[in-house]
Amino acid sequence: MTIKVQKKSFCHFCGAGLSEKQLQGTIRLFCENCNEPIYENPVPATCLVVVDNKERILLVKRSIEPKIGFWCLPGGFIEIGETPEQAALRELKEETSLSGKIGILLGVTTNINPKYHSVLMVGYLIKNYNGILRSGDDASDAAYFNYDDLPEIAFESHLKFIRIYYSAYACR
Repeated sequence: MTIKVQKKSFCHFCGAGLSEKQLQGTIRLFCENCNEPIYENPVPATCLVVVDNKERILLVKRSIEPKIGFWCLPGGFIEIGETPEQAALRELKEETSLSGKIGILLGVTTNINPKYHSVLMVGYLIKNYNGILRSGDDASDAAYFNYDDLPEIAFESHLKFIRIYYSAYACR
């Protein structure tokens, strides 16, 4: 599947139009007005594999694009001034009303995204959490699923973290 990504047209510093220029061995966006290359980096985000005492995974149903109506792990973008762990716990609270404690880092991967080109995804495991499950923020629903009954997962990176958990950490 080919994903068409949006291309930046204007400098985020001065607003001038951008050109492309061969720099440091690759074609980069360049602002002639600032005389600076515009480096494009992945946007950092987090997601959480939240597991209950029955080894079920908590998923949220997306109420926003991309992949509206699909299920995914709780998570979202890391804000300026946040650590990845703080962002993950904030997103958990916003999307599920649950508070938790991060157990381990499951891994780091990337997702292609039409708006941001590349999203750098940091996945964590949570087994220690509390609260009453209620969907919120950009999630229209939240529910626990057995591994063998997972709905279609919105993002390949989320599915990767679920598989890592079940192959390496699940009590089977």
